[in-house]
Amino acid sequence: MPKLQVNKKLEKIFTATQQIIVIVGGRGSGKSIGVGDILTFKMATEDADIYCLREFQDSVTDSVHRVFEDSIKKRLKLDGWDIQRSCVISPDGAKTTYKGANRNPDSMQSAQGYKYSWFEEAHRASQDSIDKLLPTILRNPGAKCIFTANPQSSADPFSQRFIVPYLSELEAHGIYEDKMHLIIVANWRDNPWWNEEQEQLRIWDYANLSRSRYDWIWEGKFNDTIEDAIIKPEWFDAAIDAHTLLGITPTGAVVTTFDPADEGGDSKGYASRKGILYTDVDEIVSKDGNEACDKATTRAIEANSDLFVWDGDGMGALLRRQIATSFDGIKCELRMYRGSNAVENKRARYDGLSSLGSKDNPKTNADMFYNKRAQYYMKLAHRFHNTYRAVIKKEYIDPDTIISISSDIPMLQKLRAEVCRIPRKQNGTGKIQLMSKEEMKNKLKIKSPGMADCLAMGEELPDLSKDSAPIEFESLW
Repeated sequence: MPKLQVNKKLEKIFTATQQIIVIVGGRGSGKSIGVGDILTFKMATEDADIYCLREFQDSVTDSVHRVFEDSIKKRLKLDGWDIQRSCVISPDGAKTTYKGANRNPDSMQSAQGYKYSWFEEAHRASQDSIDKLLPTILRNPGAKCIFTANPQSSADPFSQRFIVPYLSELEAHGIYEDKMHLIIVANWRDNPWWNEEQEQLRIWDYANLSRSRYDWIWEGKFNDTIEDAIIKPEWFDAAIDAHTLLGITPTGAVVTTFDPADEGGDSKGYASRKGILYTDVDEIVSKDGNEACDKATTRAIEANSDLFVWDGDGMGALLRRQIATSFDGIKCELRMYRGSNAVENKRARYDGLSSLGSKDNPKTNADMFYNKRAQYYMKLAHRFHNTYRAVIKKEYIDPDTIISISSDIPMLQKLRAEVCRIPRKQNGTGKIQLMSKEEMKNKLKIKSPGMADCLAMGEELPDLSKDSAPIEFESLW
């Protein structure tokens, strides 16, 4: 019987009855080594073949082959094993098989014939891979698939399937269990073989990296940011229930926003705030934009909105008559937003984030922004930054210039991912310009940020010079 030593957090794998086992965490947790040793032990004691997957694998060198080799030679110190270039074989004939899910997704159906499967670096798994693998595992009684991952964005397919639904339990206890799932969080502090060299690197990162990047690398938190993103994850985190943390009772107008999306597959965003507090941010599920619009206007009326704003770039321009009809007889200002429009208040001095110019020759809005979309997103970024300064830095900030996001919003993690993944792009004139939705989708594989766009549109303010009566239909054209 081989002698096996594993991270205590991974011991539950031996007695788990669940078919889906997920281990997530940051650097230095020993996830892969622990699972490799456990599966090597299973090969030795149960004569079990192991089916090993990665989303991308061009050769065996990209696989977990080396983990099994080190397990056999160095950690378990097993004799009589045949370590080949493309697999390892136990004395009783148990064998490892390595596959790349992306290259041949249909090959995952082969997992049905294996008692144990291991999807390493599962944070890279595509939705297609997850959809094909899970039914294959579940129709084989007694079979188990282990996923190991360092979480990336909370919007990724892996995170949406295995982490986000159970996040509160995982954050509170580091483990989640039901009849189907065993999900374990393992980080550096859980590793009994943690050494001084690793600790020195961790301490350096703690002192020198942003807190969001440190938490992603070492604590297994979501990486909801990208290069040149205008809003940092730590700013968003500071805004969660900021009104409560700062002792503020939100007052002011109720502003509701709706993003009908340009394509059928895009999310249809909705958001509603009272003063600085967003209490309702959501994706509206519907068969088409017209049905989604009806749902949005109904919710806006129920929220007693003072201002209803919808995105008029794209198909939103076709919703004017429908929206005007929905609010017939309702005292709510209606406004169509076009992010592609020119900057507002062009000659006004810009004092927000990334402002330039001297005191005597300040930059104007026209100097700073490429279009209204960039201008409004930077207004939103400024609010988040002010909130971070007030909550985390303990600076006095005008309460009307912050933002608070209710922790009761069900899609909070997805909202965080959208808000913190709005990238700036280079502009030949030096103005602030944001990557378009189409560019985000094609270049960065980021879906349309409907909820984040609704927060940016939420920077619109009611026109106090009006009497709140509905606008005349003709004036919309």
